[in-house]
Amino acid sequence: MQKKPLSETEQKALRFLRNAIVHEGYSPSVRDLIQALGYKSPRTGFLIISNLIQLGWLKRRENGELQLQKEAVLSDDHARMVLVPLVGHVACGAPILAEENIEAYIPVSDRLAPPGNKYFILRAAGDSMNEVGIQDGDLMLVRQQPHAENGDRVVALIDDEATVKEFHREKGVIILKARSTNKKHKSYLLSNNFLIQGVVEATLPELDPQ
Repeated sequence: MQKKPLSETEQKALRFLRNAIVHEGYSPSVRDLIQALGYKSPRTGFLIISNLIQLGWLKRRENGELQLQKEAVLSDDHARMVLVPLVGHVACGAPILAEENIEAYIPVSDRLAPPGNKYFILRAAGDSMNEVGIQDGDLMLVRQQPHAENGDRVVALIDDEATVKEFHREKGVIILKARSTNKKHKSYLLSNNFLIQGVVEATLPELDPQ
């Protein structure tokens, strides 16, 4: 169903909120929004966000943070794109693509994310994989699967924390290797107590902030 066109102010607000959620990794407050738009009254920011929610561009997650709805990242030039969920965190015991984990949806070319597989996007934290082109803050396209081959860059859960490392299996032992110019990062030597959540397929360019 066609949505009601947004006013210029609502478009500016939606762009600000989208860029903060997708690229900065946080859900802006009403105060953040009014400062970005140059307003003084918190009520103005509250009304803008409420209207965007009512119109279906945003919704509130259970923890109160804002979530972008799929239409908020679509545009006319997104032909042959699939919408891939941006996962804010990866935790043990809950499905990775559970609604409460999803911050936004990002359009990705179907050449990078072909049909037949499930994908999610995770924001890289730190520089433990900078030698293979994964920088702090990069958006990583991950193919969801519980297994990996030697040399794959994987998203793994170790003691309930997600890490991205290079997978190797040697003589029955799993090694998750850091690939970093920063020598403080160490590799993991594991036999169990970890879960592979997926394999990193690519890093994605930033969305056009317009």
